[in-house]
Amino acid sequence: MPATIRDVAKAAGVSVATVSRALNGASNVLPETRRRIEEAAAALRFSPSGAARSLITRSTQTLGALLPDLHGEYFSELIRGIDVAARARGLHLLLSSSHGDAGEAAAALRAMHGRVDGLLVMSPHADNAFLDRNLPAGLPVVLMNTEPGLTPHPSFSVDNHGGAMALMAHFHQQGLHRVAFIGGPAGNHEAAERRRGYREALARFWPGQEAIEFDGDFTEAAGWRAGHAILTMSRRPDAVFAANDMSAIGLMAALQDGGLQLPRDMALAGFDDVPISRYLTPALTTLRVPVLELGRLAVEAMVACIANGDAALNKVQQTLGVELVVRPSSIRSGHGEPGKTPEGDKP
Repeated sequence: MPATIRDVAKAAGVSVATVSRALNGASNVLPETRRRIEEAAAALRFSPSGAARSLITRSTQTLGALLPDLHGEYFSELIRGIDVAARARGLHLLLSSSHGDAGEAAAALRAMHGRVDGLLVMSPHADNAFLDRNLPAGLPVVLMNTEPGLTPHPSFSVDNHGGAMALMAHFHQQGLHRVAFIGGPAGNHEAAERRRGYREALARFWPGQEAIEFDGDFTEAAGWRAGHAILTMSRRPDAVFAANDMSAIGLMAALQDGGLQLPRDMALAGFDDVPISRYLTPALTTLRVPVLELGRLAVEAMVACIANGDAALNKVQQTLGVELVVRPSSIRSGHGEPGKTPEGDKP
């Protein structure tokens, strides 16, 4: 049987309460007593119960994170940013995914009751009513990449609309005329903002030009389907803006399988700058999203909420800028941009 706190108390010759204070870092334990307790605990291989400790300290030293998915390079980078920031503060992570489903998101939030000191949430369903229904009152919440203003909680997002406008301006500078767009999941705020940027830029740079839009879901398969649809068109676009890099990767594969040479026959760009995008042939033009920074800022805001209460942070609604990264997939011969060269940025 595993050793219990009573076994440690007996071996050290102290009370159970003294063992509890010593192992929880209380200051009112004599150094010699603490040493004796720690040696006894080590000899017995005693591991304190996290649940029991949280009842005493009212802290789990754990942050929860609800994300739309845990698969793919984007979420891998986001989780890494959250984890690095959390571990630097001695905190652990409890991760869950909603897979874009409101019921699964609600179940995941309820499953974290009592297990975490605060929640980082990235979900299209995370409005005030949804959070109130599924979270206990007073639990600190920080939102990531959700629509601003839906809740009073601190929120961090990226400039999806501005990034889309910048990319479309780049296409215009390249002398391109018919730009298509591959969208993201329905109800996703980021996808909607990227589509809005596409449409506004279309009206600004190509007045009267009809939008060419394909539905998508941020997956390679969506890009592949859009690519095959484009190959059947009698009048194809000369550029495609995919709402994320994974869609762009699927699109690139489909177009190249269909015999097109990029960017000679069609320019292509994505969004996010996932690590694989620079290793494609041709390397992918994209919008660099500060994913690690997004995770770090969310954790910092959460730690502040836990320590000081979230009232002072409720009005934080920060939008992070994105950076246009021009690579060969969108450069037409003779149309290089002044002051900007394609990035090879491989290590």
